[in-house]
Amino acid sequence: MSNRRMARECALQSLYYADSAKTSDADSLTRYAADFKKELGDCYGFCEDLIQGTTAHLSQIDKLVSSYAKNWTIARMSVVDRSILRMATYEMVFSQEKTPVPAIIDEAIELAKKYSTENSSKFINGLLDQLKKERN
Repeated sequence: MSNRRMARECALQSLYYADSAKTSDADSLTRYAADFKKELGDCYGFCEDLIQGTTAHLSQIDKLVSSYAKNWTIARMSVVDRSILRMATYEMVFSQEKTPVPAIIDEAIELAKKYSTENSSKFINGLLDQLKKERN
């Protein structure tokens, strides 16, 4: 597994924790993510960026996701799916990393396959693909 994929997994776990615990305090999320620092090595900064950026832009991200999620509200989505969508949307729209959008979508799909359901991966793919088309 690549370090960037591992960083995304750690960021997903941190965002899942924040959503489940109903906290968006960046300091507590960073402390939670710090448990992964040794494993991630040089990619820890990427993980931190995903966590802090997603939480900093959360209301804007939720508006974007809601606008593409036909017949779904953010609250109705599973915590895992919501966290994956939020993180991928941050990376596609707000991040300074400039990771290629197809790579971001592929990583989100792989996270959904690993941590959610087959239907979730299809849902996430469709929603992020719509976002990609509208952003180009």
